[in-house]
Amino acid sequence: MILKKKYKNIVKYWLSSLLITLGAIILIGGLTRLTDSGLSITRWEVISGILPPLNSTDWQKAFALYKEIPQYHLLNSNMNMEKFKIIYYWEYSHRLIGRFFGLLFLIPFCYFLIKKTFNKEYVFKFGFLFFLILVQGFIGWYMVQSGLTENTTVSHFRLAVHLNLALILFSFVLWCFFNLISKKNKYFFNISADNNFIKFFVLLIFLQITLGAFVSGLDAGKIYQTWPLMNYTYFPDDVDFYNISFKGIFYDPSLTQFLHRNLAYLIFAYSIGTLIYIFNKKKENLYFPILLVFLLLVVQIFIGIVTLISGLNIVYASMHQVSTIFLLSASIYFYHKSIN
Repeated sequence: MILKKKYKNIVKYWLSSLLITLGAIILIGGLTRLTDSGLSITRWEVISGILPPLNSTDWQKAFALYKEIPQYHLLNSNMNMEKFKIIYYWEYSHRLIGRFFGLLFLIPFCYFLIKKTFNKEYVFKFGFLFFLILVQGFIGWYMVQSGLTENTTVSHFRLAVHLNLALILFSFVLWCFFNLISKKNKYFFNISADNNFIKFFVLLIFLQITLGAFVSGLDAGKIYQTWPLMNYTYFPDDVDFYNISFKGIFYDPSLTQFLHRNLAYLIFAYSIGTLIYIFNKKKENLYFPILLVFLLLVVQIFIGIVTLISGLNIVYASMHQVSTIFLLSASIYFYHKSIN
């Protein structure tokens, strides 16, 4: 990975700072969604958007642009300037830290290129990572666009893509960090048949994150705020299971919440089976990783339940999103440790 060992600590701190910043981006992005602030900035101004409105005239212009979209007319027609500034700053903070992350990656990477710090493989990998960062910026705007004309919120499909790509970036950097610490060049996309059950577990986590994004984008958590039953039944009673189409599955808030709940149960059962298998096979190097994953999974499920029955309290909802980062990190660590 590193050709010049004297840069190892610098690269380690660089990767750590990228992970912390990405975590902050995901946190602020989640809060931006929870506060319905994502459509407050209706223009994609890469350079001029670095600064927020600096005077009353600029604020009036920004507010006037917001008044042109359906969200204002249908949901926030009584909003005043002070409330607008609150949602504006949430979205602005999300965009600003995204720009900061891009520079935090690019400037040190250029320095490392000049110093020939990485081998060719990692020059290519980090170059591809920068490409994904640029794509993420475009997808963020593509997502915002979906809520500016006919809808009062963004497309839940585009929201899921935006979130998943952020977590792919996080996983990419985390994997490189683990490789650096372990002094082993392990490959994430390992095509061997070894430890496929762990790869499947990571896949389930990403699938659950996608369903979680659908739940958030469809505001599906606002219905059936009871547990373990959905009101008084296991299945949502407002869904016609006989007539629903495959396409319609992911447009129905009740059914989406049902799938999100039950995939959590499946992942929990799968983790218990994995834990039993690892201890039965005496894979001692995986004892700590699987116990860590299991603990964080229990925490994640518990916070999810509390979030639901609290009526989507924003503090609990944010904690649920943050715990996703820790669970994903533990799962990636578990997978990394399973590879010899």
